[in-house]
Amino acid sequence: MKIKYTLRTAFISLKINKSRSILTILGIVIGITAIMLIMSLGVGAQELILSDIQSLGANTIIVMPGREPKGPTDPSAIESLYSDSLKQRELDALKNKSNVPKLKEIMPIVFSVETVSFSGETFRPTILGASDLLAKIFDIYPSQGAYFTDEQIKSKAKVALIGIKTKEELFGDSDAVGQKIKIKDQALEVIGVFPKKGQVLFFNADESVVMPYTTAQQYVFGIKHFNRIIIQVESESEIPRTVQDIEITLRNLHNIDNPDNDDFFVATQGEIADTLKTVTSVLTLFLVAVAAISLIVGGVGIMNVMLVSVTERTREIGLRKALGATEKNILFQFLIEAITITGSGGVVGILLGSILSFVAALGLSYFMGINWAFAFPLNGAILGLAVSVFVGLIFGIHPAYKASKKSPIEALIYE
Repeated sequence: MKIKYTLRTAFISLKINKSRSILTILGIVIGITAIMLIMSLGVGAQELILSDIQSLGANTIIVMPGREPKGPTDPSAIESLYSDSLKQRELDALKNKSNVPKLKEIMPIVFSVETVSFSGETFRPTILGASDLLAKIFDIYPSQGAYFTDEQIKSKAKVALIGIKTKEELFGDSDAVGQKIKIKDQALEVIGVFPKKGQVLFFNADESVVMPYTTAQQYVFGIKHFNRIIIQVESESEIPRTVQDIEITLRNLHNIDNPDNDDFFVATQGEIADTLKTVTSVLTLFLVAVAAISLIVGGVGIMNVMLVSVTERTREIGLRKALGATEKNILFQFLIEAITITGSGGVVGILLGSILSFVAALGLSYFMGINWAFAFPLNGAILGLAVSVFVGLIFGIHPAYKASKKSPIEALIYE
């Protein structure tokens, strides 16, 4: 009965000071809302990235030039973009069935961002040099016109397909197929237009110009190397053996005896997914930690308000003690008030964070043209509620202890 009465007294006190209670929980609400928003967007980003990687297919291997980066801040990550260790001879060696017997299809890729122009209009899309395997892997087939052929790749034909955003920027409502665009003073005939697709792994298909890799090397980039070589094997079970075959082939070609001296690295779909999942998780946790600072600020604010409340209610405390309330009752009452304030802030923050996360997911999907799914982070909700109650407990202990130790006689005569 005493516990029930103590709880009731605590809630009545909070109800009497509604405005102060509401203002006090704002710091907690903001902190929990930020945590929910960050964790939800983090999960959404992770799912989007992983779905793009999974679209490569489980039987896909990517060969990249340069040394394998040990982390996102490793200079090798930048150096690999400019490495020329993958050229035509490496492509021919990997195509050889005696070297890589389980290889099914292979495609070199070159890419960069360049200015494209047509009749005074300009745009800077991603320029991709590839083969028709690009369409098969990423499921991006032209809605107008047709893809280039193997013959056009061999002859370095000056042809290109463009994304829907590139088409709108350069041609507006006019037909693009059959027209000629210019890249670095080179005229290329538009033979196809891709439908709206959005972000596809490492490039935005809507803001792209895709051409034969031989054409891109010869006329646009002026290079003889590749930025990536994508390989598809006959089955997922053949991935480990094929990775070994690729590494042995390239090491023999480059006269490398020590794997530590590799000037290339091989990644599978699973490895890329695991790496990016780790990176996004660490980044999300870092941002959550930054957002949690506001909870500490909110906790300090709660402690200050509770100390003021203890001073204001000195006579009430004295009267309760005179009527038989123990130090434990007083301590429990003020702790309940602090935990109720922070717990309420946690619940409001979870609801507000979820709503904002849902709105953000819709906005990102609409304005960026990507399939950004809303994700309710259950772990974030549990963490937010637990942390808010913990903050109330920690920052409420001192004011509650101070209230419980007040002398009833001094409290009753307090003015």
